[in-house]
Amino acid sequence: MKSGGAIAVALVLGFAGVALLGLNSCSTTPFALTMAPDIPGATFVGDKTCAECHTNISRIFPSSPHARIRLEDPRATGQTGCESCHGPASLHVSTGGGKGKFIVNPGKDPSACFECHRPTEAEFHLPQHHPLLEKKMNCTQCHDPHGTDIFKPSSGLAMARRNETCAECHREQTRPFVFEHAALREGCTVCHNPHGSINAKLLTQRDVNLCLRCHAQVQGPNVARGQIYIGNIDHTSLIRMGACWSSGCHTAVHGSNVDVRLRY
Repeated sequence: MKSGGAIAVALVLGFAGVALLGLNSCSTTPFALTMAPDIPGATFVGDKTCAECHTNISRIFPSSPHARIRLEDPRATGQTGCESCHGPASLHVSTGGGKGKFIVNPGKDPSACFECHRPTEAEFHLPQHHPLLEKKMNCTQCHDPHGTDIFKPSSGLAMARRNETCAECHREQTRPFVFEHAALREGCTVCHNPHGSINAKLLTQRDVNLCLRCHAQVQGPNVARGQIYIGNIDHTSLIRMGACWSSGCHTAVHGSNVDVRLRY
């Protein structure tokens, strides 16, 4: 007969095993969709048909998290991944293919992406946002949905290494500087929400708290008076003037070629 301690240990190990099994199943189980984009008159053909023409994409696509998407639709030929985002492809195939021809191209129409990324869609409706809804840019300019760019993190879905994606448009802010703002080494998204924000310039916060997340406030000798040092400079009176950049103190927030304190 097992002792009470042994039974308790066995129960703990049993629950741990169930938990690990659950985590494993969540990481490997395909994400099921019940509806694909609608293309009138088209039927599903399956991934193998897509691979006959889109060889390069189909070869690398299994490494992308999007490869886990599967469509559960009685009209589908088995389960399909490509047509989950692009819609049924029979008309596209029968007419010889072509970009956007009888097929949904999420690179031009973000609605296919928004079917799964609802919180991101909401961010694009905030007062300050990248002009995606205005059709001046598209999701694939910043994200690689198929995972063909192996140098991007998360198999191509996330932003490119460091700031290279942002630099394609924001060249002035991402050019080399003699005195570089160290935050650039962490990436633009440390300070900016790339989809949308309630703050100007897509900032995650509008006031000095944005800077103070890295440049921590340190109380000086006169604690009772609320003296605040940032670095070795007394900022007690300076922080009342506004944000670090809008107050006129650190105007070259991305970097400077003339001043280590990030001034023009």
